[in-house]
Amino acid sequence: MLVEPLARVGGLARTEVHHGNRIDLGGHRFFTRSARVEAWWLARLPVEPGGAAAGAHPDRVMLRRRRVSRILFAGRLFRYPIRADAETLRRLGPARVQRILRSYLRARLRPRHPERSLEDFFVNRFGQELYTTFFKDYTEKVWGVPCDRLPAEWGAQRVKGLSIGRALLHAARSRLRPAPAVAAETSLIEWFHYPKLGPGQLWEAVAEEVAAAGGEVRLGQRAERIELRGGRIARVWVRDLASGALYAVEAPDLVVSTIPLKDLVAACEGEVPAAAREVAAGLQYRDFITVGLLLPRSATAGRLGPVGAMPDNWIYVQEPGVKVGRMQLFHNWSPALVADPAHAWLGLEYFCAEGDALWSLPDAELRRFAAAELEQIGIAAAADVLDAVVIRVPKAYPAYLGDYARLPELRQFLDGVPNLRVVGRNGMHRYNNQDHSMLAAMVMVDLLLAGSADREPIWAVNTESEYHEGEAARRG
Repeated sequence: MLVEPLARVGGLARTEVHHGNRIDLGGHRFFTRSARVEAWWLARLPVEPGGAAAGAHPDRVMLRRRRVSRILFAGRLFRYPIRADAETLRRLGPARVQRILRSYLRARLRPRHPERSLEDFFVNRFGQELYTTFFKDYTEKVWGVPCDRLPAEWGAQRVKGLSIGRALLHAARSRLRPAPAVAAETSLIEWFHYPKLGPGQLWEAVAEEVAAAGGEVRLGQRAERIELRGGRIARVWVRDLASGALYAVEAPDLVVSTIPLKDLVAACEGEVPAAAREVAAGLQYRDFITVGLLLPRSATAGRLGPVGAMPDNWIYVQEPGVKVGRMQLFHNWSPALVADPAHAWLGLEYFCAEGDALWSLPDAELRRFAAAELEQIGIAAAADVLDAVVIRVPKAYPAYLGDYARLPELRQFLDGVPNLRVVGRNGMHRYNNQDHSMLAAMVMVDLLLAGSADREPIWAVNTESEYHEGEAARRG
């Protein structure tokens, strides 16, 4: 039995729908270095062309998409990952280019050691000037704190081994071998798979498989209380959110939780060590708002051109004076995400804290606010917006702040409950990509089938060198 409090399966990777237009919360590129994960994806959603599996709906396919992402800085768009090409140099201007090169050389000659903060991590790889130009503002919007207060571990997991040197090498290789299927660095991926109807389509297919095999998927229901007795989970109380009814699942053989660790421990009643409760209560998160804006493809606000002509999957907004951190162009992820091909379908992403001023704005005000910022950053006029929707996503990003450094103390409790396993981004409080979360779940199943109580291989996913794509070996 699977219990899901939302009306759709997929969690953070679900696909929301508004007036026929589909929304990918955060943008989910289907790329992995795990052959096992990729095979699992493609067994459910085969790659187009070739069509869907026999008897399946023709929309049940993966598209092959080219990654295009850019950074909006000083009213101009720059390719990301940063490219050392003539266009980039021209847009930056000779004075800034000289400052970038000088600061990069300084960083190479005198790197910051040890790398304690995310600022140290970025400066060592890009130099102070390029870090300030293209990374600092966006990253601080995401996390709400200065980069010098964020741990370097964030960069190790999300940026992998990217640096100016590797970007130059990649640019040279791309000229010789255009459009590679796999790049040497995660941040340099140029092609990826994508479900035609958004990432939630994969989980909808999986839910059908579960039901066909006799399993139950209960939507709109939430696990609220977890009773511990004798070191085990003895009972789980579940609430039906539509009726308000509460029922108990007695003596479960196994509970697999993707609940945020903060909420999971708060829901536990009984034998929880004080240290575990303290660590869980001190975990921090970053929350997320997407404002979907529908416009004519011809809409424009000036020199950036019509929004329908922009090729980007997403645009990072490295501009002061606006709160928007990133903009998705959903129609470029898949044309099927927008109901009318004459329209452009955008998602303006805001990073905030649940309950703060931005989170608490009424939907109507947020729609007006996002439309005004769209005009302010030079994408399209606010008057061009035809329709809008607001979607709030609590606990979208587990933060490496607060009591995160004490997570091993919490793990000691979690790993000691024999009929409990935790997986997923929030379930493990780890800022993983989706393929890492899936692989961790697969490893969990392998161990269960083998009769092993070991949890370490699950936690090791995305920490060992094979998941960091050689980064540990390069540092060594």
